[in-house]
Amino acid sequence: MRRMGLRLQFNLVLTVVFLLGLAVSGWVSYELLQKNARDEAVRTAQFMIETARSIRGYTVNQVRPELAPRLHEVFLPQTVPAYAASAVLSDLPGHTEYVYKEATLNPTNPIDRATDWEADLINVFRRDDSVDTLSGVRQTPTGPSLYIASPLKVGSEACLQCHSTPEAAPASMIAAYGSSNGFGWKLNEIIGAQVVSVPMAVALANANQAFITFMLSLCGVFLVLYIILNLMLSRMIVQPITRMSKLADQVSTGQMDMPELDESNRNEVGQLAAAFNRMRRSLEQAIKLIDA
Repeated sequence: MRRMGLRLQFNLVLTVVFLLGLAVSGWVSYELLQKNARDEAVRTAQFMIETARSIRGYTVNQVRPELAPRLHEVFLPQTVPAYAASAVLSDLPGHTEYVYKEATLNPTNPIDRATDWEADLINVFRRDDSVDTLSGVRQTPTGPSLYIASPLKVGSEACLQCHSTPEAAPASMIAAYGSSNGFGWKLNEIIGAQVVSVPMAVALANANQAFITFMLSLCGVFLVLYIILNLMLSRMIVQPITRMSKLADQVSTGQMDMPELDESNRNEVGQLAAAFNRMRRSLEQAIKLIDA
């Protein structure tokens, strides 16, 4: 049976260790990158909601008062906080895959009406005032989607100018949307939710790319280490031991004219070479004594 060489044994052990390390580090890094991707998506969605609140406040306090006199002649959607926030965030550079919506149970504009799952979120906010954020993952026809929602409350009397009664609302708004929806709101009432959604595929795409890059880099590092360790093993161990083996074979057949092994290495291989040289000299002297 052929014996397994030292280099082969070393490489087998090194490969097994690398594969185990690759599996463990791959699993840990994958889970961590996936979690970080989800957390980053949630942070971005929260930032968009905070931005929407600022846009709403700016629209109510500064834009609407300036355009209010014209509302008697023509309805201007730019005076509606929900329209302003949605218009700005729908074209946010680098985040066009994020969808912002102000889902409302009783909206003036039918496009803002809450779907069934959005209505469930709104009802949670209405039942418990202490809940200020809801997030999760839901299944959609195009795959799983990550969402985050925040309650939408009637926070000022300015909102009630258009949503208290049809009689108090601008005539141009009634002409545009009718008098059946978007009325009866009360101050401090939760009437909807700010919802930001993003496909999970988008949220995790960067994480998957980072994972692939990390694993390829790890394999590259292993390949470099594999080459370096094999060169060191060959130079420092395999070659000296091979020379010792050949010299031992020659000495065993009575050939004593071979040069001695190099003893300059200050390690175990050098100590072994020195011991072998001493053994050879002792053996040579013993043979000379016998011949004499």
